[in-house]
Amino acid sequence: MSDVEALGKALAAEHAAVYAYGLMGARTTGSLRSKVAAAFDAHRARRDQLRALISSGGGRPVEPEAAYALPVVPGNAREAVRLAVHVEEGVTAAYLELSAAQGAATRKLAALAMQESVIRSYGFRPSVTAFPGMPAKTVPAKTTAPPSATPAADGARALSGIHAFSDG
Repeated sequence: MSDVEALGKALAAEHAAVYAYGLMGARTTGSLRSKVAAAFDAHRARRDQLRALISSGGGRPVEPEAAYALPVVPGNAREAVRLAVHVEEGVTAAYLELSAAQGAATRKLAALAMQESVIRSYGFRPSVTAFPGMPAKTVPAKTTAPPSATPAADGARALSGIHAFSDG
């Protein structure tokens, strides 16, 4: 995947975030609405930055959808928080993919955007996953292996578990 394609995926995530936060802003009040408004502004600014980067790189920025399927249309504060966390997790995942870009400046942008999304998510619900942005996968059942005779064999067995997280 080229850097411009990866930027396009991140842009699509930002479009969805702007849509979701716009909806949340209309359905929240008080301090939650202030957090939602700040997130809306941050995603709108990042969206505009990505559009400019894609255009300057000779690409054509993806346009937003007319509407997005959301896991919940918030009717109360708890649902708004749930949606905000969901949005930030999705944005983090999009930037995680962008962090593999060729250009160092693009990788830096991705790392900073992931950091901002995780911090925003934490501001809505104070909990963090071990690897934000990584898809949740089940770990294969532990098998019993005979004891190894060398530390190298132990290391190889430990590394084999990592492959369960690298594909897909």
